Amino acid sequence: MAALAGALEAQLAANAAAEPDLAEQIREAGVEFVYYQFVTLNGRVMAKVVPARHLARNLERGVQFHGSAVADLATSRAGTLIASGNEAEEFVAVPDAATFRVLPWDDGFGRMFCNLYQRRDRAVGAGEPLPTCVRSNLARVHARFRERTGLELRSGTEPEMSWLGEDIEPWSQPNVSPAYHFGALEMMRPIVRRVVAYAQALGLDMIEGDYEDTGQLELNFQYDVCDRTCDNLVTYRQVCAQVAREFGVIASFMPKPTVGAMANGCHHNLSLWRGDENVFADPAEATLHVTDTARHAIAGILAHAPGMLAVCAPTVNSYARYWDVGQCAPGAANWGYDNRTCAIRVSASGRLEYKLPDASVNPYLSHAAVLEAMAHGLAEGLDPGPAQAGDSYDPAVAGEARLPRTLGDALALLAGDEVVQGAFERPLYDAFVEYKTDEWERFCATVTEWHREMYLRALP
Repeated sequence: MAALAGALEAQLAANAAAEPDLAEQIREAGVEFVYYQFVTLNGRVMAKVVPARHLARNLERGVQFHGSAVADLATSRAGTLIASGNEAEEFVAVPDAATFRVLPWDDGFGRMFCNLYQRRDRAVGAGEPLPTCVRSNLARVHARFRERTGLELRSGTEPEMSWLGEDIEPWSQPNVSPAYHFGALEMMRPIVRRVVAYAQALGLDMIEGDYEDTGQLELNFQYDVCDRTCDNLVTYRQVCAQVAREFGVIASFMPKPTVGAMANGCHHNLSLWRGDENVFADPAEATLHVTDTARHAIAGILAHAPGMLAVCAPTVNSYARYWDVGQCAPGAANWGYDNRTCAIRVSASGRLEYKLPDASVNPYLSHAAVLEAMAHGLAEGLDPGPAQAGDSYDPAVAGEARLPRTLGDALALLAGDEVVQGAFERPLYDAFVEYKTDEWERFCATVTEWHREMYLRALP
């Protein structure tokens, strides 16, 4: 109890120490309003806007939200608010002063990420971290991982996404992909320029980007400690949404918007560090390889890949990515050296590319699950077996490692994986499963145009 309450006290102390400099920064920048934002279990951003003159009050007291806001204020098919019940007790979002940034598209506004807590006037658990807060959940899991292993997870993400609108669709030959084409990048140049400028102004170290398929753009930022990488990915998504508004187009992180084209993934590039040492890398080896530590981590991830798939591919649409054969989505829980058909690709010395997460992933949840899976592999000394050779899209090659193909099947496997479940506070796990089960059932109960085309006049 005292340790949990201490999390709030530590954050308030950090905020109090930062307040004088932050107040001066706000005055100098001319910021008039501040967004106090947090991330829901689905990866959406919720916020309240407050005049900047109330900074000191908000740093100490936070802002309050409706209890079901952690689950997008969604109602189940049964009519109950998900994650909170209809009583929907309010919680407090306390800003993390270190995350303050001025919005580059309107310097009269700033923003801060918040962590979520129980109300301090609550009869039970007053001031304790809200168990359904995805950001503080990851911080807790990462701290526990450091204690158990002495290691830190650093990650980089590859946020593929679709840009849809007039005059931004390239021409290409029927059998030739527009990927990497200079002309396609030039067509997107105004959008790329603005996305990169805004992202850099918000603290992201943008490093490279390319055109991947029709309408699909990937702009990458530098890797970091996984907690900051998650904040950066959320920031990047917000930047893209703002740029889309300014250009009158759509910026979509839907995993599979079009059949026959590349899906939108969000590959996680993973490495474990002890101080300044990457323990996945062997300085004596210049070729692609894996250290024993990396092998154990790979084995842990693969052992729990089926169980964490519902977290890494969390929407009904996510699974269309696995049915469109040959479109670079891994279909089996395996690993290989520079093998793009595998779930884990050893893409460089000291780095694993985990390819199951897609563009709709909540990174705070996926990284928490990865940490628990790695911890299991390290603790048990698990062996991933030999690297996969050959095309994993071939069912004969994939064999028993083949992954589930629907959200319903993935949720069933999550229910049987106690290690992955251990990555989440129980109320967070229950809320995620409730939301995603409801999403799957709504889909199963929907009559689509496909149903009508197939069956409307099929008989007699």
